[in-house]
Amino acid sequence: MVRQMLHAGHERAPLPPVRQESPPQASPTTTPEPPAAAQQKAATGAADKAKKRDPFFDNAKYLTILLVGIGHAWDPLRADSRTAEALYFVMYTFHMPAFIVISGYLSRSFEAKPRQIQRLVTGVVVPYLAIQFVYTFFMRWANDDPDREFHFQEPGFALWFLAALFVWRLTTPLWKSLRWPMPVALAIGTAASVTPTISADLNLMRVAQFLPFFVLGLLLRPHHFELLKRRELRLAAVPVMLCAMVFAYWAVPRMSKSWFLHDKAAADMGVPSWAGAAMYLALFGCGLVLTACFLTLVPRRHMWFTALGAGTLYAYLLHIFFIQSSRQFDWYEMDWVDHPLSRVLITVLAAVMMTVLCTPWVTRMFRFVIEPKMEWFFRKDAATEARQREAAGGAGADAPSRRRRAGSHRRR
Repeated sequence: MVRQMLHAGHERAPLPPVRQESPPQASPTTTPEPPAAAQQKAATGAADKAKKRDPFFDNAKYLTILLVGIGHAWDPLRADSRTAEALYFVMYTFHMPAFIVISGYLSRSFEAKPRQIQRLVTGVVVPYLAIQFVYTFFMRWANDDPDREFHFQEPGFALWFLAALFVWRLTTPLWKSLRWPMPVALAIGTAASVTPTISADLNLMRVAQFLPFFVLGLLLRPHHFELLKRRELRLAAVPVMLCAMVFAYWAVPRMSKSWFLHDKAAADMGVPSWAGAAMYLALFGCGLVLTACFLTLVPRRHMWFTALGAGTLYAYLLHIFFIQSSRQFDWYEMDWVDHPLSRVLITVLAAVMMTVLCTPWVTRMFRFVIEPKMEWFFRKDAATEARQREAAGGAGADAPSRRRRAGSHRRR
């Protein structure tokens, strides 16, 4: 399974045999559909088909964003529990890689067309700037730091993903044009892991180190995800994750969590470059295996949470303020947090928080910030407007002839 995922995109399906077909004979009682009407019907059908969402990917997005929130809520609890630290290690091995692989897969159609560039600006750049702006004011108040500067080039807590997604998606045509995109992406990630001088602007260290997962998503095809339906893979997923948990429990006193965050170079963690490169490639392999295991266990049918998969970006951006509030206002210092069951309750609260932030009423409330239309900001595409006028004009011109043909059929 993993081998097929790594070699995704290099398979070519055989061409179908050429068949000589005679042109269909039109029935004398059947009136051919006008070209404009046929085009409009085809366009409507294509639009309806595009609106249909695959429940598998919405389910996967919801479950991964749930893990993101739980992981951030667990972070202050790691020091008091080796088990919590081991769960943290396992979760951070695959939850962001899985989210990034899905993001890459859903970016396969990006070709830097005008409408796609507009969507990239309104769906990634504008939310980044808006949340970074609000986050600065929030931290000025919460941290009692009125002089905190607006560092738009340095993403705030968790905002690095938007900066990375912008770079990754903008370079999608490049990755689609390369002959060996995965080796190139892995080389870039490995080089970044041993280069301590990479700038902190836009969190380029994470952009480079997580890049191979995005490129892998670009190369995957539907039949690769079909492989995950196999029963033997689902049966193997649970024991593999349990083995990963056992290994993580052993590794807790021997490893730093920074390895899983991919935000530092090997020298910053006090190891030689060759060890950092080997560790990076090992973690990439582990992340790939656990991502496959996770996706194998994701439901493929419509669930009660399937519709929430469309609001994961809202949950990702808005949960930042709740997580930072819990740390700035010392919520974890309360007495009840020390109880053994507190971790379970905090996990449930984090899951409920992320679920609520994915709901439609939250997305409608914050759409003006996170998904603004901003049609006024962009120049209108002349070619698209011309096609729309042509289609509308053709449909209007054909209306009288359609009425005449309909009246002729009634007289018959």
